[in-house]
Amino acid sequence: MAEKSKILILGPTGAIGRHIVWASVKEGNPTYALVRKTTGPVNKPKLITAANPEDKEQLVESFKNSGVILVQGDINDHESLLKAIKQVDVVICAAGRLLIDDQVKIIEAIKEAGNVKRFFPSEFGLDVDRHDAVEPVRQVFEDKARIRRLIEAAGVPYTYLCCHAFTGYFLRNLAQVDATVPPRDKVAILGDGNVKGAYVTEADVGTYTIKAANDPRTLNKAVHIRLPANYLTANEVVSLWEKKIGKNLEKTYVPEEQILKNIQESSFPQNYLWALYHSQQIRGDAVYEIDPAKDVEASDLYPEVKYTTADEFLDQFV
Repeated sequence: MAEKSKILILGPTGAIGRHIVWASVKEGNPTYALVRKTTGPVNKPKLITAANPEDKEQLVESFKNSGVILVQGDINDHESLLKAIKQVDVVICAAGRLLIDDQVKIIEAIKEAGNVKRFFPSEFGLDVDRHDAVEPVRQVFEDKARIRRLIEAAGVPYTYLCCHAFTGYFLRNLAQVDATVPPRDKVAILGDGNVKGAYVTEADVGTYTIKAANDPRTLNKAVHIRLPANYLTANEVVSLWEKKIGKNLEKTYVPEEQILKNIQESSFPQNYLWALYHSQQIRGDAVYEIDPAKDVEASDLYPEVKYTTADEFLDQFV
């Protein structure tokens, strides 16, 4: 058996980072997590996911008990970052959208260290080189694309992870911005509801990320997570839910003009969510042909992965 890569996760306690840590541990990789000495409260508005995150201190303690090697440091502290990077083969950044630009410092540290075989920048969304999104998410996507170009210019080996729509943002409420669970009476469907979207659980993103980290076929490629059972239109998602509850919902189809107005007139996080929904369900940013020279489909590479289907995900809300 080939030796497992030593993997460092930056942003290990975040909504996606924690799942990458657990997937790495499960896969048997020597797993390193960059943690700060202290983590004070951050009073910034956040996107709400399906579950409240665990207390970070408890999460870090559970990492430690599971054999994760905790490395104290910070992306903004060059010496501690460099020291952490020098210990590993693969660096995976799962920092949030507010820290995208800070990845320039990671690229610099990887170049200086000279030992990293693969860098995963913090993307974990749609393919930022293929989108027609509007603000406020457009700038985030453009910032991520700029980081790609810096990685390539620096000659840093990479893998880009394109996972599209998290079930925790899109399926838990059937894309109803102000709801926390799927509706049981009325549902608003964006556009005509016939545009394909790609859905995946956060845990499965972790699994596919670690699979790709150990796979030479994904070197200098973008990995696209568009799982067959989860590549669905909004109408298909609503139909799945209706079958579960044994009831037809009253449907309202929201035109693009109204969605754009909602984006302009709402504040964060609602405007951000509206823009994400618009990207996938109106503009069809999950619908494209891949280029075999630079892209691979996760479901083709890893057919053995038993991922959570959209149908299975919705079971918890019945």
